[in-house]
Amino acid sequence: MIEFFVSAFIVYFVVIDPVGNAPIFLSITTHLNKRQKIRVALEGTFYATFIMLFFSLCGVWVLQYLKITLTAFRLAGGIILLLVALDMLTNKRQVRKEQGNDAMSNDENIAIFPLATPLLAGPAAITSVMVIASSETGNLQIVIGYGALGAVMILTSIILIVTGLCEDYINPRITSVFSRITGIILAGLSIQYIIDGFSALGII
Repeated sequence: MIEFFVSAFIVYFVVIDPVGNAPIFLSITTHLNKRQKIRVALEGTFYATFIMLFFSLCGVWVLQYLKITLTAFRLAGGIILLLVALDMLTNKRQVRKEQGNDAMSNDENIAIFPLATPLLAGPAAITSVMVIASSETGNLQIVIGYGALGAVMILTSIILIVTGLCEDYINPRITSVFSRITGIILAGLSIQYIIDGFSALGII
């Protein structure tokens, strides 16, 4: 059970990428004071959690309605996460985030958009929560998976709050190095998803 929690925690932490999103959080909240930054961080992580819980609960029903098998979705999820990992390793993901949010920083409700979605609850995070929720596990492991998601979102809110309070001391190089390390971990996990999908099909 501990291994499942750790595995789910790592997946969620990597795809939500609170450390990589911290500099972007600062860029979209430059016009806010520290108290407002804290409020945006809390609201953004709350909305992102709600979005991912919605997809974890209703995502499987959507797949069944569209007649998409869980194995096919796991394979697709593994491929998507692998692409995200490659983007993280080449720093393309961070560049796209920064370019895409230059025009969003004046949005009145930045806690919902762009912070909650697409920065925190982006395609990779939504895919991950659906893949983990659709795993053929018992009810206890499903609860553990939700616990891992909750732990990551709490940690995310703490990281964003600390970033807002200590913005003068943030070193972009440190976040860049950390993003690449997590990218390597995500690449390995995504390959494992793909292997599991092929195993379910009897190919491996």
